[in-house]
Amino acid sequence: MRKGIIGVAAALFIIGAPVAHAQQATSGSDASPDDEGLSQADFKMLTDIRVGAIKAALQLTPEQEKLWPAVEDAIRARAETRYRRLAALGEHMDQEQDVDPVQLYRQRADVLTERAAGLKKLADAWQPLYQSLTPAQKTRLRVVTAYAIEGLRHAMENRRTEMEDEDDADSSELPY
Repeated sequence: MRKGIIGVAAALFIIGAPVAHAQQATSGSDASPDDEGLSQADFKMLTDIRVGAIKAALQLTPEQEKLWPAVEDAIRARAETRYRRLAALGEHMDQEQDVDPVQLYRQRADVLTERAAGLKKLADAWQPLYQSLTPAQKTRLRVVTAYAIEGLRHAMENRRTEMEDEDDADSSELPY
């Protein structure tokens, strides 16, 4: 039991570090993955850490290890898609152009369709492994997941606050 608690605590610590790093890395308003934000190598490293933390928290049995590669591949595929989406968004934000709302809706629909397909693949990959988990493993997975979601929520709130502060600073510089 103690070993399991230590494993979960270590996994939570490992997951928290990337969230904090990502929060610091995105502090620039125009940060694209190639600028002040995360490089592709950094993004891959954070994905490696996240995958390792999940696997460490689960403490898989040899039988469960056989089901892990499909889950890991799906996690990595979603992370790569996320990186490409953020890189494209950074490039799009750098270009000054008129906004076509209809085109914007279509692009957003395409992105959501792609994200939905990736999420379905992830769920399909997790299903056999999740069914084989013990109640203790399921609890550890829930704890790691809840901690990661809370960290992301906190990072998003901080980012929103930073953007509002930047907007306030920009508007205070207006001559009227």
